[in-house]
Amino acid sequence: MAAAAASTKIVAVVVAVLLAILEMPSCAVARRHHHDHHDKPGHHDGGFPAVMTVNGFEKGEDGGPAACDGHYHSDGELIVALSTEWFAGGRRCHRRIRITPSEHGRRGGGGGRRAVEATVVDECDSRRGCKDDVVDSSPAVWRALGLDTDSGEVSVTWSDV
Repeated sequence: MAAAAASTKIVAVVVAVLLAILEMPSCAVARRHHHDHHDKPGHHDGGFPAVMTVNGFEKGEDGGPAACDGHYHSDGELIVALSTEWFAGGRRCHRRIRITPSEHGRRGGGGGRRAVEATVVDECDSRRGCKDDVVDSSPAVWRALGLDTDSGEVSVTWSDV
């Protein structure tokens, strides 16, 4: 009788763990884009070339709660999700990165070249459709850079702060 109860508890724990894994968040699938150059982390002195896309981090928007803390975040925060490789298994969670629009990528409007710092809160899962060179950012990041979110994507470089 005790062995059956213990087996039932083990099965319940395994099921709970599997459900938690299946519900793990990933950011919204970034819009398809073409990018000619991609550097691996640690191999570029001036920052990593990327395509910045717009993502909503609030409950009810694409994606689930943020991978770093399991919470939803306000789109008014300066926050980002990084592609799987750059997310580095969560090693960049809650770290700040500096994002600078590329001169050739200022399609989204805005003034001169400027940078903004944002906090990494999520992964844009490259195994589930996110491109390898995406910085998926909140609308607040776009506003801070003076960019129009309607453009959908813009070429940037980013670096750890």
